[in-house]
Amino acid sequence: MDNTLTPEALLAGVRRTRLLAIVRGTDGAAAARAALAAMEEGFHYVEIALTTPGALEAISEVRAAAPAGSFVGAGTVLTKQDVDGVALAGGQFMVTPSLAPSIEEAAGRGFGVLAGALTPSEALEAMRRGATAVKLFPASIGGPGYLKALRDPFPEIPFIAVGGVGLDEAAGYWDAGAIAAGLGGPLFGDAASGGDLAPMRERARRFVTLAGGYDSQAGSGDRR
Repeated sequence: MDNTLTPEALLAGVRRTRLLAIVRGTDGAAAARAALAAMEEGFHYVEIALTTPGALEAISEVRAAAPAGSFVGAGTVLTKQDVDGVALAGGQFMVTPSLAPSIEEAAGRGFGVLAGALTPSEALEAMRRGATAVKLFPASIGGPGYLKALRDPFPEIPFIAVGGVGLDEAAGYWDAGAIAAGLGGPLFGDAASGGDLAPMRERARRFVTLAGGYDSQAGSGDRR
């Protein structure tokens, strides 16, 4: 099975599925189980935050067991050393919370990078450094209205809305032009810290159904 993932493929896939799952917890084994459960319910792009204890081992485990067409990356990638570790663990893309040195390092090695930014200057700088897309974080500070205003001067920058995005908010960000919504707590709850996977799976199915029924031409008012 070919599990390679170019930056171009990452961008196209995230744009198509409209979803990115963000696993952050207190237990690496639980994080791996939660990531795989999300994949089984239809999420194709899942990141495991390096702040999770045992994150690199979890990434390796998920990479080995991921369903065909699903990919695992690392979040909170900040340094060259982080990039080294993620690459060795088999991580397939990298996500940052800020304009970190890891952006150039990971991009230079051919990885897709979703780079954290909040302001117009940061978004432009992220792309200049080689980001595949900009992770608008924390999106909840300005909401969809802020994203729409940010996109006016930068219509070519692909934005992913992350931070405080739940089932009730996702379509608003898609309407404002986000190519995807990044889902952490509103999707996983406590599953990545050893909590019950059953309610997480149900939320995952609801997110996948919402994204699958979204019509970008008609906006959030139309569900196929």
